[in-house]
Amino acid sequence: MSQSYPYDAYPSLPGYGSTPPPPPPRRRNHIRGLIVTGAVALAAGAGAGGLIGHLNTTAGGTVTATSKTILSTSQIAARVDPALVDVVSTDGYQQAASAGTGIVLTSNGEILTNNHVIEGATAIKVTDVGNGRTYTATVVGYDASQDVAVLQLQGASGLTVASLGDSGSVRVGDNVVALGNAGGKGGTPSVAAGTVTALGQSITASDSGSGVSEQLTGLIETNAGIQPGDSGGSLVNAYGQVIGMDTAASSTYQFQSQSSSGEQAYAIPINEAVSIAKQIEAGTTSADVHIGATAFLGIQTQPAGSPGFGSGFGSGTSGSGVTISGTVSGSPAANAGLTAGDEITSLGGQQVASAEDVAHVLVSYHPGDSISVTWLDQSGQSHTATLTLTSGPAA
Repeated sequence: MSQSYPYDAYPSLPGYGSTPPPPPPRRRNHIRGLIVTGAVALAAGAGAGGLIGHLNTTAGGTVTATSKTILSTSQIAARVDPALVDVVSTDGYQQAASAGTGIVLTSNGEILTNNHVIEGATAIKVTDVGNGRTYTATVVGYDASQDVAVLQLQGASGLTVASLGDSGSVRVGDNVVALGNAGGKGGTPSVAAGTVTALGQSITASDSGSGVSEQLTGLIETNAGIQPGDSGGSLVNAYGQVIGMDTAASSTYQFQSQSSSGEQAYAIPINEAVSIAKQIEAGTTSADVHIGATAFLGIQTQPAGSPGFGSGFGSGTSGSGVTISGTVSGSPAANAGLTAGDEITSLGGQQVASAEDVAHVLVSYHPGDSISVTWLDQSGQSHTATLTLTSGPAA
């Protein structure tokens, strides 16, 4: 029997959201399921260690202190809290919002978080725990396949910067503390102590709204009680150094893996997360890394038997293409004549058969770019059009 394991971004906070045009059908906002596909017998590498120091920019700010001796949980929290932020992402199309956490990388407001924390966001507000101020954030870039995103706070300076450790030195049995915005409540970050229970873990993350699935590998597994809202928060070693970014957890179900059962949570090793952040910071695009604003196609979908909205892609599949349940009024797809029941077979000259295919094609596109779309209407007739993509929610 399949089971759903939620990501730990806190979904559907009431009272947020702008007043957009009539929205498409509402989806379960920012919730993903997690299914373990098996443990990988590889420890996280230390290849990004040389990049960490550059990101710890201290001009006008301070780096959280680390210790040469083992700290208590309360001592760790006192040191690490000022370098965390609360992230609230508003989805104006859905008139809903989600909350998560972020880690301060630079004193002028460069923030590391999970991509799923800001996925679908039309506006992002970030509150710095260290100074209590709230900032507007823009998305510098993201790697949806690795669930990493980098934000930039507008007008920020003098922020306290996280002290980053070396995830390559982490061992099973190490004591760790997870900190974050549990429950999306804001204020003083939550604290959950535990140990590292496994390394090199592999899980499959599925977005219930878009239907896109991505496999995350090389993760640190811990029995620390990570909760919804902790996504993008810090997993810290006994010396007060961040060695991972909290990403997924389940306290309700047992994962079927080669490691221990019971409460399991997963963090992206900080070396890997920082390596991706450096690539984003440098403006280096790839098949997975997107820089800048998200290109918008405007297709509505109906994944898993319930209506939803795809910021750039459909998720239903039928035949050899991707079947859509509708389009957003005024969007490029709607203007091109796509309607509910049409099946997209090619995008940008590449054949597509799943939501993942469409999402991966769009990674390299930006607002204002032209893209060719081929689809079959409900009578089976083929159409091809060239669309100009607009700016849309973060992927």
